[in-house]
Amino acid sequence: MNLFDLKGKTAVVVGGNSTLGGAMAVALGGHGADVAIVGRNQEKCEQVRALVEEAGGSAKCFQADATKQEDLQQVLQDILAWTGNIDILMNCPGKNSTTPFFDISMEEWDSIMEVNLKSVVLACQIFGKHMVEQDRGGSIINISSVSSDPPLSRVFTYSASKAAVNNVTQFLAREFAPSRVRVNAIIPGFFPAEQNRKILQPERVESIMKHTPMNRFGVPEELQGAAVFLASEQASSFVTGAMIRVDGGFGAMTI
Repeated sequence: MNLFDLKGKTAVVVGGNSTLGGAMAVALGGHGADVAIVGRNQEKCEQVRALVEEAGGSAKCFQADATKQEDLQQVLQDILAWTGNIDILMNCPGKNSTTPFFDISMEEWDSIMEVNLKSVVLACQIFGKHMVEQDRGGSIINISSVSSDPPLSRVFTYSASKAAVNNVTQFLAREFAPSRVRVNAIIPGFFPAEQNRKILQPERVESIMKHTPMNRFGVPEELQGAAVFLASEQASSFVTGAMIRVDGGFGAMTI
């Protein structure tokens, strides 16, 4: 059990009020971490906080827009005043759209890129800088997507943004390694959530199932093991720059 013990660690979960981010926040708290839930929707943050506490963990909500540098700078100071350190950073914000390629406006492009990519870069700059400078190591976990490589049809901007998240993950894994800050990504398969339900029409679901050997969707709790593994200094001490797939075999399939 000590292999996955997160007691004494502070985990910042940006987008921790989302379906998938919330499930992973609960797992981190249940394994002993103090969880800082960062998100715009305070009501949803409080719901996740209650679930973390039900799992035996400690959590606190921090309302912020993850695409705004000044918001995250303030959250950093507030978290340090709460626990005094940051050991785990998980980046979960996500936004999607099914707009056909020729109809994508630059406003839509910018909006999706801000949520999916800019928020990751900002969080890694602000929280990651503290983790590098505090000289106690740490773990950064970015949430990518099976659409990152190869891209999925119908979600051009989303796919491009997640491919960039993979690149950022590997770049920072190299940059932060001398400071013992590991940077990895989880690549979820298809987990029905608020942001992707609009693209899951019956014919799309049929196509997904044909390409998923386990022939079903994932449930949020199935991401918890990967999250705790990557967060744990004991369990994944030599893992950095990795892309951990939790996709029911989706990435292993060809025609």
